[in-house]
Amino acid sequence: MNFRRTTLAALAPIAILSLSSCGINAIPTDEEAAKARWADVQNEYQRRADLIPNLVATVKGYAAQEKDVLTQVTEARAKATSINITTDDLSNPERLKQFGDAQNQLTQALGQLRTVVEAYPELKSNENFLALQSQIEGTENRIGIARRDYNAAVQAYNTRIRTFPDVVGAKVIYGSKPMATFEATTPGSDKAPTVSF
Repeated sequence: MNFRRTTLAALAPIAILSLSSCGINAIPTDEEAAKARWADVQNEYQRRADLIPNLVATVKGYAAQEKDVLTQVTEARAKATSINITTDDLSNPERLKQFGDAQNQLTQALGQLRTVVEAYPELKSNENFLALQSQIEGTENRIGIARRDYNAAVQAYNTRIRTFPDVVGAKVIYGSKPMATFEATTPGSDKAPTVSF
């Protein structure tokens, strides 16, 4: 009986050490961090979806000649908000691509709106239009930062579940699967745009 207790007492620290080195706490921590960063991405897209229609409505009276472009922005916004991603979808690259495609359509529509500004300089003097431009730029920057932070969190999580010794805990205890990163889906988005005056 004493031999058994002594053996268990000697093996307890080894068991605790081996469990702690298998990512028993780190894997769920990194997974939750990646999910939180994805929530940040969705938050920024929601902010854009809520903000842009209100600003567009304010400006619409000043841009009647380009009603079609503003309508495209509104329709692209509706489509972008119709596709929802849950944390269960983060391991599904196709679902993330659908989401990214819808968001890119809105980004393209917003780009057309910027073209309207260049074509009709008299709109630039309007305070509401300037506010719209500023908010669009700020919103797109916030989305870019949120996507970058999400990709960094996914990279940390995917690295952890694929490297020793955490791979043991990831496979045996959690059955962890790699998460998909957010990728640009617009053709040519990997090249800097040409600006000419």
